[in-house]
Amino acid sequence: MISAGIDGLLMRVELIDRAESDLDLQYYIFRSDDSGRLVQNALLRAADRGVRVRIISDDGETVPGDEKLLLLAAHRNIQVKVFNAFEYRGHNTMLRAADFLFHKSRLDYRMHNKLMIADGTVALTGGRNIGDQYFQVDPESQFGDDDTIAVGPIVDRLGEEFETYWNSPEVTSADRLVIGGLSPEKLTRYRAELAAPHPDSNVHETDFASRIRSSEPLRSILSGDSALTWANATLLYDSPNKRDIRDGNGFGRLMYQPIAQRIGSARSELLMITPYFVPVNGEIRLLSQANARKVQTRILTNSMPAAPDLAAHAGYVHSRPTLLADGVKLYEIRSDLGSPRGSGETRKLTRYGNYALHAKIFVFDRDSVFVGSMNLDQRSVRLNTEMGLIIESGGIAEEVASRFNRLTQPENAYQVMLAPGSTADKPKLLWKTRENGADVEYTKEPARSGWQRFKVRLLALLPIDKEL
Repeated sequence: MISAGIDGLLMRVELIDRAESDLDLQYYIFRSDDSGRLVQNALLRAADRGVRVRIISDDGETVPGDEKLLLLAAHRNIQVKVFNAFEYRGHNTMLRAADFLFHKSRLDYRMHNKLMIADGTVALTGGRNIGDQYFQVDPESQFGDDDTIAVGPIVDRLGEEFETYWNSPEVTSADRLVIGGLSPEKLTRYRAELAAPHPDSNVHETDFASRIRSSEPLRSILSGDSALTWANATLLYDSPNKRDIRDGNGFGRLMYQPIAQRIGSARSELLMITPYFVPVNGEIRLLSQANARKVQTRILTNSMPAAPDLAAHAGYVHSRPTLLADGVKLYEIRSDLGSPRGSGETRKLTRYGNYALHAKIFVFDRDSVFVGSMNLDQRSVRLNTEMGLIIESGGIAEEVASRFNRLTQPENAYQVMLAPGSTADKPKLLWKTRENGADVEYTKEPARSGWQRFKVRLLALLPIDKEL
């Protein structure tokens, strides 16, 4: 498990630099920011030495500059495909919104998967996208996340998942999407842009170049200093045509039900880290039933100050009273961590107070772990394709549980509770935490501002949970 964001970046660059035959990458978000440029530069170096590179990226949350990834496809050894591409390829917000509005039934459906495979022998999968936020090098936004590094037979199955998407009708080749077409000249200009100094890349006390020269953390794994854990694993993923399968119009894979079955069969303990948590009645009932079976159920999600998406937080607030009344313990991560241990964040960056969860990890009875891209929200269940591994390892389960316990310490999280005498029908909530060494209890939900709290209350009135 790779929990430190910078290690997730360095691992990718090292694997790309050591690749000898082929590289396959599949990501929901592939930014062209500082860390994204490092990865793209490494991919070009690999392609120059004859490595075949294939990239699948989603088109749903691209920002200006991300389209430059498609220019890599002008290299003879690089192919790029886009999942469920927008017809409008520019950056005008209104025109892009209009494209979504007129094609909502198609464009609302996204590929949320995250995967990288090197030479068919080593894979990285988990919750991280490619971008500064996900590698925790941007003080404006720090996403705590996890990758799993995998070798052995599971890599073949991950390769089958990639091929399924690569050959699906839902993806479009880059040469059909680049305005004005691909050309060697465009790639040459982009190479120069990638190679140019980027003064922002080291201002946040992250010297990428020296860290990459150290060959860590991959060197420790290859030398045996950081031993891999040998365990059985099961790959779960949605088929690219998930929409048709859910509607009964096609055949393929859906991953939600195996996860629900694991939750339903937990015997003693259930730990869940899900940054977006918007359960419907069936999922609330599933969690409440687990607690009724004496399964200790604890859930960690984002607090309002940490929430990357206020609409998703607004969808979550409806479920709190019922879950708390049924005995489920809820924790909400603070944006200003008191201790960075287990967060993947450096102590120097904690002072910015911009931490948020992005990992999606469930621990079942301390003997198995799910790590992947799936949140327990309606977008993951209904509208996004997802993937992940269930790893049958008590050792990894204990490691994740220890980190869960560190993140839910009072200096790092709010424990949400029903006030004495309060009920699910007439709830009054409390947020307990520790600040400056003293225990603190809030009777009003913590927020960055009154305006943020007002926006959440307004969004909570809208019938949008199915989109969250």
